[in-house]
Amino acid sequence: MSAVTDPSNQVEPTLRRRGRAVHLLLRALSILPLRALHGLGSAVAWLSIKLDRKDWHIARVNADLCFTDWSAAQRHALARAALRENAKGLFELAALWYWPVDRVLGLVESVENPEVIHDAMAEGHGLLVIAPHHGAWELLQMWLAQRVPLHALYRPPRWPDLEALLNRGRSRSGATFWPARPSGIRALFKALKAGEAVGVLPDQVPPGEGVLVPFFGQPAKTMTLFGKMAHRSGAPVVIGWAERLPDSKGFRLHWQRVTAPVDSDDPQVAAAAVNQEIEALVRRCPAQYQWTYQRFSRRATGEPNPYRELA
Repeated sequence: MSAVTDPSNQVEPTLRRRGRAVHLLLRALSILPLRALHGLGSAVAWLSIKLDRKDWHIARVNADLCFTDWSAAQRHALARAALRENAKGLFELAALWYWPVDRVLGLVESVENPEVIHDAMAEGHGLLVIAPHHGAWELLQMWLAQRVPLHALYRPPRWPDLEALLNRGRSRSGATFWPARPSGIRALFKALKAGEAVGVLPDQVPPGEGVLVPFFGQPAKTMTLFGKMAHRSGAPVVIGWAERLPDSKGFRLHWQRVTAPVDSDDPQVAAAAVNQEIEALVRRCPAQYQWTYQRFSRRATGEPNPYRELA
């Protein structure tokens, strides 16, 4: 649920060269139905495997690290499936960012436990949402922002030229996005105090403060900010994901209340609890997780980076 809008500057952004090129490509692709977009994603994934690209290696390393009880063939199949699902997610941005919002939300075929959101908001302490990089997380924040006042932090993309494009696509949801600076963090606490919702994607390596805690049995540097927000605000916590249905038949949203101690005053305990919740969710449909990300690149001093051969 990260995004790229600074509420202090709500003017329409000007797309820079690379962003303009991607914008034109996505706008052209948006004339296609979802099935065709997913087909293109599958073709690109097949090509990545044939060309032995970096994302294919990362997916294989992650599968080998996280599913040691699976056979080599099963892990290989997971990496292939994950590559396809991630590529589908990239191409479906043409629909999520360029189709009318009502048409995008019409892709939601069903919602599991929607009452979880209403019941949590009714407690009056705000709402914290764990939204891992699983399934169609862009759709998840769009659906949620239609129902609750939603806030989130963002980190600028690796390519600055794409920031304005991301702003255009994601700001359509109506959520408010804050830069990952002290002022942005203060804004999130203020939103929770006002009884509003804050969404966080906590399953990437934080650039600053973090702790090494298990994720699929591997040490993973994990943010401590989420635990601090949960502890200080007393807000209820839910976790959600948007499942990509077979044969491009739309999406199924899943919500559930978090019971693990993500609000512990011990940063290690809280971070480990967040990872525990995400892992349980991912195990329901492993192929749709973002296994092309180098989640385990930060290791304890002296331990080798498992992706070192990819550098």
